Amino acid sequence: MTDTKVPRRRSLLKGAVLAAGAMSAPMIARGQTGPINMRWQSTWSSKDIFHEYAVDFAKKVNDMTGGDLKIEVLPAGSVVPAFGLLEAVSKGTLDGGHGVLGYHYGKQNALALWNSGPAFGMDANMLLAWHKYGGGQELLAKLYASIGITTVQSFLYGPMATQPLGWFKKPVTKAEDFKGLKYRTNGLAIDLFTAMGAAVNALPGGEIVPAMDRGLLDAAEFNNASSDRLLGFPDVSKICMLQSYHQSAETFEIMFNKPKYDALPAKMRAIIAGAVEAASADMSWKAIDRYSKDFVELQNKDKVKFYKTPSAVLQAQLKIWAEIVEKKSAENPLFKEIVESQKAFAERAVSWEQNYVINRAMAANFFFPPKKA
Repeated sequence: MTDTKVPRRRSLLKGAVLAAGAMSAPMIARGQTGPINMRWQSTWSSKDIFHEYAVDFAKKVNDMTGGDLKIEVLPAGSVVPAFGLLEAVSKGTLDGGHGVLGYHYGKQNALALWNSGPAFGMDANMLLAWHKYGGGQELLAKLYASIGITTVQSFLYGPMATQPLGWFKKPVTKAEDFKGLKYRTNGLAIDLFTAMGAAVNALPGGEIVPAMDRGLLDAAEFNNASSDRLLGFPDVSKICMLQSYHQSAETFEIMFNKPKYDALPAKMRAIIAGAVEAASADMSWKAIDRYSKDFVELQNKDKVKFYKTPSAVLQAQLKIWAEIVEKKSAENPLFKEIVESQKAFAERAVSWEQNYVINRAMAANFFFPPKKA
């Protein structure tokens, strides 16, 4: 009598082994039997909403990989200083990080064209469009290679709204008010405000308010209503000037150590690319919600007075930008190549926007008439 159950049992066992092998293949490919753990650092204080954005990205990756990749994000200074992130990631001291290209300004000033350049009328979302579809991504890789950075996988994401001119002891009424002012900014904005007469100090975000409190700074800019409020700017100043061309378009940078990134399974790298864009959209939506709430709180609870930056100051900034672009383009061929690429994209994209997009201020003033003083 033949036992017909034996072949069937063997067949089932064989199928189970094959299925198990298929499920564990990525683990085998990377030479381990558990999740991949990555230690990251941001360039932001743990209380800053920017650090929250970094953690948000990590959570998306962790969730989308089902826990096969686990990214832990530490705040600035946990392993290296904020301005040391690029070197730490390139050497593999850290597996990755979250920051902005302007923080690498000291290594190659053209890097700051992605976060603190003139932007030529583009907003941050347009800048990201140029980066992805207008040649910016390839130019960034070329720029990194020119300074010997070949072991960093960079992703740009997270469009930031136009930044305030900053926090001051008294309202800025003219460009000459910057002469002799001890002022904090970063990136190419250093050149801009230095040309306006300021004594510039490029401090990381978490160090700005303590420096203002000790009198080491007279004024400073950082980024937005939420970050500025969380970092304590209202404790050292009650005057904030809104609108400026010093950082009218800025994006975040997500960095991986490239050898470690390249060693990941292809499917996992695809998930990371998708998580970058998902986090970019989510960050921009969260920013609108949180920044608008904190803008109200800064006025009502913290008693901050907001002023619009005078047109004469904005015009002075644009004039100086033109001079900076001309000077640095003459000194640095890669700077010139990036500027020309940005300008060509901006001329087309900004023209399209100005012609197609309706004036939202008109609608806002109609539905929410300005309150009489």
